[in-house]
Amino acid sequence: MTAARTASRRSFERTLASAKRTMVLSEIVSLAIDSFRTNKVRVMLTSLGMVIGSASLILVFTIGLTGKQYILRLIQAIGTNMVEVEYSGGGPGSNAQHDFRNDYLKREDVTAVLEQVPSVAYSSPMLQMHDRISFGNGVVKDILVLGVSPQYRQVRNLVLIAGRFFDEEDDASHAKVAVVTEAFARQRFGTTAAVNYTFEIKGIPFTVIGTFKEAVDTLGETEVADQTILIPYSVARYFTGTDDIKMIFFSIRDSGDVELAAKQIVSVIQSRHQRTSVYTAQTLTELLSTAAQIANALTLVLLLVSSVTLAVGGIGIMNIMLANVRSRIREIGIRKALGATYREIKLQFLIEAVFISLSGGIIGTILGLAVPYSVRLFTSYRIPISGLSAVIALAAATLVGVVFGTLPATRAAQLDPVESLKYE
Repeated sequence: MTAARTASRRSFERTLASAKRTMVLSEIVSLAIDSFRTNKVRVMLTSLGMVIGSASLILVFTIGLTGKQYILRLIQAIGTNMVEVEYSGGGPGSNAQHDFRNDYLKREDVTAVLEQVPSVAYSSPMLQMHDRISFGNGVVKDILVLGVSPQYRQVRNLVLIAGRFFDEEDDASHAKVAVVTEAFARQRFGTTAAVNYTFEIKGIPFTVIGTFKEAVDTLGETEVADQTILIPYSVARYFTGTDDIKMIFFSIRDSGDVELAAKQIVSVIQSRHQRTSVYTAQTLTELLSTAAQIANALTLVLLLVSSVTLAVGGIGIMNIMLANVRSRIREIGIRKALGATYREIKLQFLIEAVFISLSGGIIGTILGLAVPYSVRLFTSYRIPISGLSAVIALAAATLVGVVFGTLPATRAAQLDPVESLKYE
């Protein structure tokens, strides 16, 4: 029975102590709120720096995400699902006897890949040649000519400006047709809608059936130059006099399968050639990853720069809280005389600093999010909005209040009660 009473008494004491702590904390919060009410203008002006800092942090985060999205879309427009396979020469095991014997890709390699790699959606071999093109009236120019298959359009994500792209029937019938770049059509024929114009390659007349451009400006980092003519692969073979292919393009159905498909493609091709021959597959996956890392790094740098504004706001909070401590020295002395502890005094002023900082952070967060939401609401631009930026802004505002409010709170808690009561 005695043991039960002892346990009951200890439970009661713990509950009472917990209630006392809760009452003390609620009282401290109440005192902080009362302090705000008596100094509304001062609090508003002090929190203004946090409003600007939090809003700028969210806007910088939004700008960084927008820039990242734009860069990735540009790269994706080139063709993130694309795999380029090319012959790179003899491997480490090759010897002098085989060094002069090239083991180029063949059209049969394309067929084998299509049969053994189901994730491939489109494919196109490519023959490249620079030839003297005759445009009549004695005009002859050295122009880049690429022999490709009809699926080259899907693989390279080309945009038709006028006319059409050659199809499987044109390729099978060895039709003497061509598709030219926008710059080529404008310079050679004076119009981008260059359809039914003719030119000659080695005395053989070709008819232009379409004009194209790349989906995005690749700044010359592709096989397609400004002055480029595309002709059916079956026709280009007669000009080169060989079945050797330097490069094959593949388009994968799912972007998530690109890396695996690239390995499978190389494996299939390698199995059909000499062991010492080297074939490499290039994708845009690494480029996308690198671009995302660069964009994230730039966003982080901008966030660090914008955090300077938060630091300035924090210094403003510290200064105003120090002034607040000086103006309330007698109040602090009275509270200490009535039994307020060091911890309670420090916690009161620290909570006041955090409240000032956090209130400014909340207003700044609302304003910062209002800008991208307004753009999405009233325009067609889908600016990315991140909830993470709001969390970061509020967390940063709270941290600033704690860091810059610690010194004033400590100074208030360290005041001597007797000297404080004498203070005029």
